[in-house]
Amino acid sequence: MKVGILNHITKIVFVVSFFLSFSTSKAQEFQDGDFWSRVHFGGGLGLGFGSNYTNIALAPSAIYDFNQYISAGIALQGSYVKQKNFYESYMYGPTFIILGNPIPQIQLSAELEQLRVNVEYEDRLGFPNDNFWNTALFLGAGYRTNNVTIGARYNVLHDSGNNVYSDALMPFVRVYF
Repeated sequence: MKVGILNHITKIVFVVSFFLSFSTSKAQEFQDGDFWSRVHFGGGLGLGFGSNYTNIALAPSAIYDFNQYISAGIALQGSYVKQKNFYESYMYGPTFIILGNPIPQIQLSAELEQLRVNVEYEDRLGFPNDNFWNTALFLGAGYRTNNVTIGARYNVLHDSGNNVYSDALMPFVRVYF
């Protein structure tokens, strides 16, 4: 049942994204310059080290400004997490992003994330290794200044019993150049 709902949500997001891509006027597109002047690159880098714990994450992304109000793009995410003598995990996958700016200082976002998760537990613990796909649909809002946005996003598909994230609400800092 859950997989059917997720496939349906994924199809809806892709259809909406496709139609939003044609929402800008062709005349304005030619006046504003070429394709690359509307592309912005950004991403995230995460490093966490502690007592027998390592977390390394890399998430490059790119968005395209259709107009001053709507942008869309893609991100790739990869992370490695290890707790010594307990488990080791690899997560990777794409994220599709739609950003809306009703006014220059406010940014609304929708992010559909599909991660492949591979978890290997230490043999002596008796836990079975776990390999699965995790889907998240984040809806968020933030305060924007120039190329930096600070805000929070909420995973509407969060299931505390079976999820990569421990909480549905997550803060974010988004930077695009």
